[in-house]
Amino acid sequence: MATLDSLKRALRQKAPGTAKQRLSDAQYSAGFDLLVRGSATYQDFVIPQLSQILTPLFNTRTEISVLEIGPGPKSVLGFLPGRMKWKIWKYDAYEPNFLFATSLEEWLCPLAKKESPLPGLGNTPDIRRIPFVLDSRAEHNGGPGVSDESGKYDLILFCHSMYGMKPHHMFVNQALNLLDQRLEGGLVVVCHRHGTLDLTGLVCHRTISFPTGVIRIPNNSTSIESFSSFIAGFVMHDLDADKDIRNEWREVCRTLGHVEEAGPENLLFSAPEIMVAFTKHATTLGELTALVPLAKGSRAVKNREARFHRPASIIRPTDVEHIQHCVQWALKHRTGLTILGGGHSGHCLWPSVVSIDMDAFDQVHIIQAEEGEGDRASSLSSCSLVVVEAGCKTGDIVRKTMEAGLSIPLGARPSVGAGLWLQGGIGHLARLEGLACDAILGAVVVSVNSGQILLVGNVPSQHQPANAVRPDNESELLWALKGAGTNFGIVVSVTFKASVALNYLTRNWVFSLSDRLSAQRKLNDFDELVAGELPRNCSADAYLYCDADQLRFGVTTFESSTNHLSLAAVKPTAILNLGQEDNAKSVDSVGLFETEMYMSGMHGGHGGGKTSSFKRCLFLNGIGTESIADLLVTAVEARPSSLCYIHFLHGGGAVRDVAPDTTAFGCRDWTFACVITGVWHRSDDGTQIVQATIKWVYDVAMALLPLSTGAYGADLGPDPRDIPLAAKAFGPNLQRLAHIKSKLDSQRVMSYACPLPNAPMGPKLIILLTGESCVGKDYCAPHVASVFDNNNRTTISLTSRVMSISEETKRAYAVDVGADLGRLLHDRPYKEQHRPALTAFFRRQVQKRPKLQEEHFLNTVREAQSVDVLIITGMREEAPVATLSHLVPASRILEVRIHASQETRRSRGGSQGSSQIGKDSKGKKDSNDDEWKSMTAVDYRPSLLFNNEATGDEAVKAFAEKNLLPFFHEDLHRLADMVRLVPDFPRQGIEFRHVLNISQQPGGLALCTSLLRSHFVGDWSGVTAIVCCEAGGFIFAPALATEVNVPLVLIREAGKLPPPTLSIVKSPSHISSSTSWDLEENRIEIGRDVISKGGRVVMVDDVLATGKTLCAVLKLLVRAGVDIENITVMTVAEFPMHRGREMLHMDGFGRVAIQSLLVYGGA
Repeated sequence: MATLDSLKRALRQKAPGTAKQRLSDAQYSAGFDLLVRGSATYQDFVIPQLSQILTPLFNTRTEISVLEIGPGPKSVLGFLPGRMKWKIWKYDAYEPNFLFATSLEEWLCPLAKKESPLPGLGNTPDIRRIPFVLDSRAEHNGGPGVSDESGKYDLILFCHSMYGMKPHHMFVNQALNLLDQRLEGGLVVVCHRHGTLDLTGLVCHRTISFPTGVIRIPNNSTSIESFSSFIAGFVMHDLDADKDIRNEWREVCRTLGHVEEAGPENLLFSAPEIMVAFTKHATTLGELTALVPLAKGSRAVKNREARFHRPASIIRPTDVEHIQHCVQWALKHRTGLTILGGGHSGHCLWPSVVSIDMDAFDQVHIIQAEEGEGDRASSLSSCSLVVVEAGCKTGDIVRKTMEAGLSIPLGARPSVGAGLWLQGGIGHLARLEGLACDAILGAVVVSVNSGQILLVGNVPSQHQPANAVRPDNESELLWALKGAGTNFGIVVSVTFKASVALNYLTRNWVFSLSDRLSAQRKLNDFDELVAGELPRNCSADAYLYCDADQLRFGVTTFESSTNHLSLAAVKPTAILNLGQEDNAKSVDSVGLFETEMYMSGMHGGHGGGKTSSFKRCLFLNGIGTESIADLLVTAVEARPSSLCYIHFLHGGGAVRDVAPDTTAFGCRDWTFACVITGVWHRSDDGTQIVQATIKWVYDVAMALLPLSTGAYGADLGPDPRDIPLAAKAFGPNLQRLAHIKSKLDSQRVMSYACPLPNAPMGPKLIILLTGESCVGKDYCAPHVASVFDNNNRTTISLTSRVMSISEETKRAYAVDVGADLGRLLHDRPYKEQHRPALTAFFRRQVQKRPKLQEEHFLNTVREAQSVDVLIITGMREEAPVATLSHLVPASRILEVRIHASQETRRSRGGSQGSSQIGKDSKGKKDSNDDEWKSMTAVDYRPSLLFNNEATGDEAVKAFAEKNLLPFFHEDLHRLADMVRLVPDFPRQGIEFRHVLNISQQPGGLALCTSLLRSHFVGDWSGVTAIVCCEAGGFIFAPALATEVNVPLVLIREAGKLPPPTLSIVKSPSHISSSTSWDLEENRIEIGRDVISKGGRVVMVDDVLATGKTLCAVLKLLVRAGVDIENITVMTVAEFPMHRGREMLHMDGFGRVAIQSLLVYGGA
């Protein structure tokens, strides 16, 4: 698929040197309309990312002034969330197209009684019908020379590419000069589609890419002629010449445009987009270059993507103090940094971002066992150490350690740098000695929070920089460095544990595969008979590729020993299963690099620098199973370049021995690291082949992802296509890493490393819309979302997203049975027709993967991690709040059960007709409905119920405003601020939330009481008693009982209430079990007749954690004659990670309503 940029070049080449004429306003307008109508870029990228970038600015201003350059007929600002639009009080624009300018004025100031899309405007917009041109003084001072602040703006927006504005950096400079310099946070935002931005000398605040944008143009002559002249930027002056060139342009468009089989009526073009935001600090690069030297000459960068990026500058520090200057500069000006080490990462260079070249830090220091000295010498003396500076390459380290008779388990590529060791490091010693990150004992790191030099773990004293300190969270940082180390600081050096150097014997085989069946058999035999049987000192790598249109399977085995290995040595039994090898070689650690099959045995050799590559890696078990083998063979057959291949690196052994949470590298359960490798000739750089190859890599990765046990984070970066891979890159450690990231890199200086979600992970509020079919869940969801997006009642802007959790199942089902995925997702009658089979398919999947529902839920949350509110439909989980809350402990989960009468459901049943409601496709009664009704009637209670009988959206919006929006009220934020965080209490490692501190703050108890009263879902007039148990409940319940005028019932330890009483055994609470002095069970009791039979009670407590105390209280209330359905629990704070709700549900208290004011992700 050709890009718009390559299309422009091709079109212009057809009219060199001939008389050209600028497009008229009408011609430009027609082409622009085709561009906008044929692209989802604005909905999928520009609007959501612009909203995210602008949120900090809008949250710190009561009024926003905007200047937009070339907005077109409508401003993109009119599609921002409601609260943002209300804050825009001043809007000016440069729009030289008179048709656009007129449409824009009419749109902003409608004549009819229709609200303006920018309803907060304080005066008439100033639409200037002239281009935004460079002021003559801009060449000297970067702007038009405005002498006062009256004409300045908070936001300046170039939203439709910098069309005709060159040099780009001069126009951005001029815009920067129009920012209000008196306040922090003002932004110049540039969205650009065509070609490369020239932003020389400017440093961005943030850069976001959208490489997957696509434009669809109707495949008819009129549309193509209009679009091609718009892209070329001109028409021919001579009418005959114009007619001829239009004919040629049509052919060019049809040649370069991609046509889908399912939609031949459109031509598709790739339209990657980039959004760059600048602040008033964009021109401060000189401050840094005055302190730190620049890189000189050309720097070898292996990664093809990175080579095409234009960084703001490449800085080459020569000492640690230089790195400190870089960090301090980045913190001062609120910008990010990238690190250039081996140059294999696609994000080592990033547009308009300063890159730190670590090339000068190239020393390898060998410390034999007896040399260990320093403050931690006793722990170092038992092994030899290797201190490696962060600019070293793997090949240099291997050579130096081999000379000393030592080795460390590094990767299999000699040119890779520190990014490999810090994010895993998979090599041929992995089965024997583990990953490279497993051998890390310590590091020297420059903090990106403060610029301090940190000593982490074991660092020999002779290699500790002056003024280095040990951080308070040293053990946590060391844990994070071992597997995700590029995210938390700038690593200066790493201390490795070394072992004795080894010799290797390598053997190679290449097998021709006749068809898919033979490929599956070969993969299965290799997996089970070879890889699964080899001893730990042996590993077996494999390659699936095509050569001369013949599918081939290559195998290389690596046998290691401290002794010299003879070619005549007895082969391990598992290797005998491969037959006679094609060749064999005995090598040392350095020679091992040259034995890789891809270097010389495939496609004439990939090692001569004649090719470029792009790769992503997933972890797999069972590569010979039908589902995986079929995907692998299909992938190789569909390769866009003949040089593409799939590489299998052998794992298991020592890799699997390490528990997933021992280091940040949490993906441990795998037999093979499957490296999907897209390769093309260097001469094809910049062509369609490159884009097709990269797309192929991502397509294969996404197809394998559901079958994998994780993804390798070393290759991943800020490309949005990496987000779903990054979500599986750290196994169970993702949330912990996100929390550490928020503490150690609070300003996201290292924001271009392998992406970690913001902490807390995911939305603040997750709303699960449940109910029977045709009750209107899908209808209600967007209306609930609109309440948050357009609200004017909260002090901060909110963003929301609606997603269906069943989409993953529908995708897998469509592949399995050949159903139409589009119709499954969007055609209700078609979906209802497949519902029984889809349900059966889902159940079979759950039987194979019992945690499938949890996986789907987490994947859904991860995809929406940037929004405040996530609304999920299609939920099948039983008691979802109880069973899923612990997975996202920092988010509040609510289940809204939607109900509608059978008559209403019939009317909403679409073409299936009313007779199909509650029946399967054969007309039989659907047992699922009965199971669901029975479960909801007996087993658990949803958070809220909504009766969806009314037509229109007013009822559901009113429901959301009353019951859901209050969770973002500023009073809850005030209450949360009163809960003090106490580290290492009551024991080391626990971050204690002092909830009772609320009562010690002025107005705290009154505020909490008011919130408990207003958030109660029921009717206080029907409550007969408020119940509390000592000690926490005794603080909050009495005030509430007084407020609502309801009797207070006390539950106390046995012996503290006069008889007659009822008592029950209570297990230790979360707080007491955190100490070492109160582990015995005790009894609690209640007065026998203090609650009338059939009474409704509200149990008030300070926290819900493990649920043990609450479970005892509920059992006591049941013994006292209270029906479960008549009990509501209200707590001030909840800690979902302890799974208290789940325990209560399993103990039979799922029908008890539970409400919490605050939710915390910690202990």
